[in-house]
Amino acid sequence: MTAPTLGLILAGGLARRMGGGDKPLTRVGGQTILERAIARMTPQCARLVINANGDPARFAATGLPVVADSVPDFAGPLAGILAGLDWASANAPGTADVVSVPGDCPFLPRDLVTRLHAARAAAGTPMACARSGDWRHPTVALWPVALRADLRAALTVEGLRKIEIWTARHGVAIADWPDRPVDPFFNVNTPEDAAAADRLAAQHPGA
Repeated sequence: MTAPTLGLILAGGLARRMGGGDKPLTRVGGQTILERAIARMTPQCARLVINANGDPARFAATGLPVVADSVPDFAGPLAGILAGLDWASANAPGTADVVSVPGDCPFLPRDLVTRLHAARAAAGTPMACARSGDWRHPTVALWPVALRADLRAALTVEGLRKIEIWTARHGVAIADWPDRPVDPFFNVNTPEDAAAADRLAAQHPGA
């Protein structure tokens, strides 16, 4: 049985290629991507939180806690992951791990958390991340809360921003998914991506 895991939806990006706004609020298949992510992750996680900067009221309808980056100047996904680890430490002290997912992925797999835990256990590494086809997805990953002090130092002392540089220091397992017929980690970065995702949702209702 998978240990209780906090789900962290990363919604703090600037969405420049979408013309600004919040990518998670883009509609795909009649729902926002955020609604789709919550529906997929809720059965897999003990609790869910959203990482987002700016006014948290725009996500109030979800009823989920919204945690902002503690590292200033939009330091990227690692800052959002640190915010989730810090929230887990303060508010869910029995939770040893956080699973992060981007807020712009409308087709997240229903077995994400169990597969990441299994990959990590098999490899004997502290972390695990997802791969579909030939693409690794470093923000779709399992993170131990115990590494939060190390991550904070990397961000604030070293100025590190690249996820894969930091995870390589500790060891990260890979959990594989097929990328056909629908890539479970298809991400919506542009209006064209949103239209493509909408078509995929219509063609593959269970995706």
